[in-house]
Amino acid sequence: MTLTRRLFGGAAMAAALLAGGAAQAQEDPIRIALVVKALGIGFFEAAAKGAEEAAEELGNVEVIYTGPTDTTAEGQIEVINSLIAQQVDAIAVSANDTDALVPALKKAMQRGITVISWDSGVAPEGRQLHLNPSSNPLIGNMIIKMAADELPEGGKVAVLSATTTSTNQNIWIEEMNKVLGDYEGIEVVGTVYGDDLADKSYREATGLMQTYPDLDAIIAPTSVGIVAAARAVEDAGKIGEVNVTGLGLPSEMAGAIASGASKSFAIWNPIDLGYSATYLAYQLATEAAEAAPGASIPMGRMGTLTLDENAEGAMADPFVYDASNIDAFKDIF
Repeated sequence: MTLTRRLFGGAAMAAALLAGGAAQAQEDPIRIALVVKALGIGFFEAAAKGAEEAAEELGNVEVIYTGPTDTTAEGQIEVINSLIAQQVDAIAVSANDTDALVPALKKAMQRGITVISWDSGVAPEGRQLHLNPSSNPLIGNMIIKMAADELPEGGKVAVLSATTTSTNQNIWIEEMNKVLGDYEGIEVVGTVYGDDLADKSYREATGLMQTYPDLDAIIAPTSVGIVAAARAVEDAGKIGEVNVTGLGLPSEMAGAIASGASKSFAIWNPIDLGYSATYLAYQLATEAAEAAPGASIPMGRMGTLTLDENAEGAMADPFVYDASNIDAFKDIF
């Protein structure tokens, strides 16, 4: 779908008629600003690639990739005010501060600019919708699924989390336990906490392997813990016996995939995020969709975003990285 704007003033229309025919409509591109936390970050540069993919697919879309030089709310506010002055059609922002951007984004919406947040959200009053990379149930299911996929006969797994009070990780583990019965023969034998400290996470992972000599997998839903656990498995000579999985970054986990300490891990795909954010911003800016609770909004190859009562929705399952694709992402983020 493309949006055509007809730009005829009286003089232009008269000239066209005098020329002996109806004037050809001049197309203005839909200008969508992808505002990131800071420039020069591989994760967001990958998101920009996805945004350009969506723009090419949609046609008649110009992506403006922009952001501050450091991860501050003040820097993003300056960028947003500049975009308002440029009269862009849409702003899609990954926020450095949930609340601080609201006044500037409200101003943008008052000027008729579509505003959405993605990845890192803005308070509801400062945007029309928020795109979460995934959801708690999807993450909980994925972290146990990756362990179970390598254990077709079942086996014993343990969890290495961050802190006992880490809200998101506690929720992910809770969601994992809800679906544990779907994976026959998988037993969670214990949960330990590394406090998101590399040395403590390493010790806790080592302790798990000592306490449970027949342990088959360690699930670490933390980017610090998963790297530490993989190193502990390598140092213990347990590659091929204990598989480390969970949530991590390709740049940090490439070595563990290469060594075999980890068969796979997951995190959101920034290319898909940039693609989806651009697609959603386009749908709202062209009035092809409305960001109302319960609405379903197309996201191209990523399917459909369904909004909850807070006008938030989850993009997809976490993206799985393994030996087949790690090289394509390890230098990106």
